[in-house]
Amino acid sequence: MTLERTRQPVRITDVAALAGVSIGTASKALNGTGQLRDSTRLRVKEAAEKLGFVGDARARALSSGRTYTVGMITTDSFGRFSIPVLLGAEDALSAGQMAVLLCDTRDDHVREAHYLRSLVARGVDGIIVTGRSADARPPIDVSIPVVYAFTPSTSDADVSVTLDDAAGAALVAQHVVSLGRSRVALVTGPERHRSAVRRVAGASGVLGDRLVAPPLYGEWSERWGRQAVDVLARTTPDVDAIVCGSDQVARGVCDRLRELGKRVPEDVAVTGFDDWDVMALASRPPLTTVDLRLEELGRVAGRALLDLIEGGAPASATVTPSLVIRESTVGA
Repeated sequence: MTLERTRQPVRITDVAALAGVSIGTASKALNGTGQLRDSTRLRVKEAAEKLGFVGDARARALSSGRTYTVGMITTDSFGRFSIPVLLGAEDALSAGQMAVLLCDTRDDHVREAHYLRSLVARGVDGIIVTGRSADARPPIDVSIPVVYAFTPSTSDADVSVTLDDAAGAALVAQHVVSLGRSRVALVTGPERHRSAVRRVAGASGVLGDRLVAPPLYGEWSERWGRQAVDVLARTTPDVDAIVCGSDQVARGVCDRLRELGKRVPEDVAVTGFDDWDVMALASRPPLTTVDLRLEELGRVAGRALLDLIEGGAPASATVTPSLVIRESTVGA
């Protein structure tokens, strides 16, 4: 009877030997810690992959005093903003072999308090706070590192990673100007919302005297977009471009213009904001809009949280959106 030889587990010493580094360097490279060259980290990770090395997460946690988990608190039940932020944060956090626990508070302060107690009790290494609004919120009271993503903290002492709405609106306004449009209207969401006001400010600074009327503030909805077109038809019927504060508003604008016999973009160019494919691509025609780059925002937040966890002092940061040009301004 022949006994099958049991394969010995791959040890970190084997990885270090294959990569030609010390055991300590191999450990730092695999754990995403220490000050190492990118080439060294890559060489160690390639050696670990080749050998099939699997680290012992429990031993790693016990030796470091960390759980290698991060909590994410969000108010965005629909996931329009929080899911892209989560994907970006996971990209950054995975470099430190960290997992993310997503908790949806549903705008309930009691539920948020419950999740915070639960996350702290689980010993998470840090928390990312996000939501569906760019309006600032009160800080959470925990004794572990916290980063605010998209939804900033009201405290300047906190690390917040936010979107530069004004810069995004300036980009789309510059595009409209480059098309030679000279009678432009602004239609956006509620004036009480930070993003609506900043988008108007960014666009207005570029458009100047091309604006034919005061900005129209309303709802973040297609219905408001249609209503705004009716308002403009009564007051300034000869507009040749409408810059909208969201894709939902812009889709409603396009629908109503078409009903009134106006061609987009031949008669009136229309732009949105958010690059929400459900709205931007389904619009007739598809919308020129602004990509919020939420995954990049999540990556920046994830890296900032890793820095805080490792004892660093990262500063708050701002992510600049990008312009996406489609048929609502340039035609087919």
